[in-house]
Order: sequence, then structure tokens, then C-alpha cells
Amino acid sequence: MCDTLVALPVSTARGGLLFAKNSDRERNEAQLLEISPARHSPPSPLKLTYITIPDVAETYTCLLSRPFWMWGAEMGANQHGVVIGNEALHARTPAQRRRALTGMDLVRLGLERAPTAKQAVEVIIELLERHGQGGNCGHLGRFYYNNGFIIADPNEAYVLETAGRWWAVEQVRSHRALSNAYSIGPDADAVSADLAAHAAAEGWLDKNGRFDVASRLIDEDRDRISYGRGRCARGQVLLNQSAPRLTTADMFAILRDHGDAPDWSPANTRDRTICMHAAHGPRRSQSVASMVSAFQGKQAVHWVTGTSAPCTGVFKPLFLDAGLPDQGAAPTDQSDQASLWWRHERLHRGLLGDFNAGLAAFEAERDSLEADFRARVDAALARNATAAERLTLSEACWREADTAEQRWTQTLTPGCPPVEPDLSYRRSWARLNQVSGYSSSSSSSRSTSSAALSTSKAS
Repeated sequence: MCDTLVALPVSTARGGLLFAKNSDRERNEAQLLEISPARHSPPSPLKLTYITIPDVAETYTCLLSRPFWMWGAEMGANQHGVVIGNEALHARTPAQRRRALTGMDLVRLGLERAPTAKQAVEVIIELLERHGQGGNCGHLGRFYYNNGFIIADPNEAYVLETAGRWWAVEQVRSHRALSNAYSIGPDADAVSADLAAHAAAEGWLDKNGRFDVASRLIDEDRDRISYGRGRCARGQVLLNQSAPRLTTADMFAILRDHGDAPDWSPANTRDRTICMHAAHGPRRSQSVASMVSAFQGKQAVHWVTGTSAPCTGVFKPLFLDAGLPDQGAAPTDQSDQASLWWRHERLHRGLLGDFNAGLAAFEAERDSLEADFRARVDAALARNATAAERLTLSEACWREADTAEQRWTQTLTPGCPPVEPDLSYRRSWARLNQVSGYSSSSSSSRSTSSAALSTSKAS
């Protein structure tokens, strides 16, 4: 479950495109931030998550946020300013279980191969029609789905929604949200020939020869579980509230949104929220990585948490041409305090004892810290700082954010059990903590048996 947002220059305060995404996956499924360098070589076989396809002779440098065990990425950007995020979509016809391209593979392939958003749409469609999509996209559990995408560059953006090898495209006119539900209505800018033929054969077409793509494809039962249409509507409302003066800080706030229920808590959630928190039962996903890309002139600033739970993390700047600050050890699904992602989990999971009160204690400082980072980035761009200077700035911001998070963590009561009365909720966290080897009272732990990993299923 994920949420993606885009605002074209016409909708933003600074006249530059804004892109944002929360990647929601299983609670121990750490996500890796990396820069994939451009390749310039004769085409050769390219091993993806499950299948091998021919590579191309030239690719572009990409910033990727990807689940640690996949080749593909949940979101990312390339050197030309193309940004892409994907969403799981559930159609009335079951998703293919046979291994093929995953949605995450398609995100990375689009970024590697396309210098514009329009060309990225074409790349993804061509690969989808040739190779299909399918295979298990879950970590401990099994999860099969189709994919939707927001694909943008500094000048334009598109929504691409797929079902098997069918596809539909809508060009974004101002600002747009996308969640885990088909959303393109009767005004699609293009649909695949086979989907159009199927619609005609089924009698879906209106007198103008058009049909409502979303209403014909969506699995209503799955949408009631994922609350995809509800989250998409919430994201759109929040975008509308600030447009046409949307800012980077507005995108941070939307990714941190827990809805408007006054008694919300991670366990007490009537419906899934944009900032998603895991619980027992079908709600095993949570926001495990977040990214906001802000385009200022010819420069893109990518704001990332590098951690789960954007409400508890800090958005930090990085510049693709300058390089990545140090994140420590590459994270896996095993607790490791040498990793930024798992180090933050001591704060995030420690807050579950009394989440709202704990978050309230530091969220003002979190926002102030981010405001200071944005001011320093603005100053650096105004003076045309070199790549080396911008990397130094990024590294300083990342160190300050890590120091603040460690200080906030130290205020928590070690090992404090959740006060939530729901026993199933507490047990689901205890079980998944055990699977990862996580211990709130230990500075480092990586001891989980392979038997536990093979038999446990995410709650």
C-alpha cells in the first residue's frame, strides 16, 4: 500500500514541480537508498528481480529507494529529473502469479532508460506489453498485484494504470494524488488497443465511445481493505487546500497525514491513512520509506527520510549529482544498529508505548530542523554551490538529524509495552520484532533463526 502525489509548476509556490511518495511495505522490510550509476556498454542480459531481459546500450544515473531484496525500486529519480513512484492496484481479474516484471522493476527501468516523463511512459508500456507483469511482491507474506504509476519530469506528469498487459494513461493538468485504487475515469488520454477492444466487446462504451476505466477494472472488495480510493481522495483534498501555492513543507505534511479522527493512534485506525502504521490482521503494511522531490530551476533537491514512519523521521536533503551521505550499513530485514533505517526503528517502535504523546514531545523540533535544512539548501542553490559543497551540506544535515533522533530515542522508556488495549496488536508487533531480532533494550541485535523467518507470516 502506497500513496504518491505530484504538483506541476502551475500548482506550486515556487513554480517548480513537486513529487512525493510514501512506500508502504511490511514492517521489517527495510528500504535501501542508493545511487545507481549510468551504464555505457554493449547490451547484455539484465537480471531483474525475477526475470532476465535484454539491457540497453546506455542508461542514466538514478537515485533509487528500493526494498532491500529487490532489483527494482519503489520510487526514484534520474539525472534528467524524471521521477517515478508506483502503486499496487487490484483488478477484478486476479493478478498474474507467474514471475515476470514487477512494478518496482518497471519503476527502475523507466528511470534508467528515459530522459523525459513522456518517454518513461512509453518505455514502461513497451516493456509491459512485451514481458508482462507478475510474481510475488511480498516479503514474508505473499502479495500479487497490478501496478499504477505517477511519472513526472520538471515540466509534465502522467498517471499510468495497468491490469495485466492492459494500460490507460492520463496526463496531469495541475496536481494529482494516486493510491492503491484505479482512478482514471472516462477521460483517459490513451488506452491500450486490447483494453479498448475488450471494453467494446463487453458493451462498456458510452455514446462517445469512451468508458470509465477505474469503475470497470477495480476490485471493490480489495478496495474496502486497502481504502485506496479513500486515501487518494484524502491526498487530493490536501493538495487542493494548498494549491496553487504548494510547497515542499506541504508535501512533507501530506505524507505525515493520519486523517482527521480525533482519537487516531497506530492501533486505533478506522481506515488506512497516508502515513500508514502496521497492526494485526490484514494491516501488515506501514510506511517504510518516504521521498519528496522539489525542482528549483535546473536543480532537483530530493528530500528523503531513509527510515520508516515519516511522522517520526526527518526529511533530509540530497543532490543526485553530489552523491549520498553515509547511511551506515545497508539495511536488511534483520535489526542492525549500524544501519540508519534500523537505528530509527528504536525511536519509531519505542513510541508505540504511547505514540501520540511521544510524537508531540518532538514534532515541533522536527519541523524546525527541517525548516532550517530548507533555508540552508536555498542559500546553497542561490550561490550556485558546487557539488562538493552541496554534498558537505547534505552530510551535515544528515548528521544533525541522526543526532536529534538519537536524543529523542533516549527520552523513551526502554522496553515500554504498548498501552494499546488490543492484545492482537501487541502480539503482532512482538512477533515481528522477534523475527527481525529487534530489541528495544539492546543497541544491536541480529539473531533471528532461519526457521523463524521461514515459518512466520507478517501480521
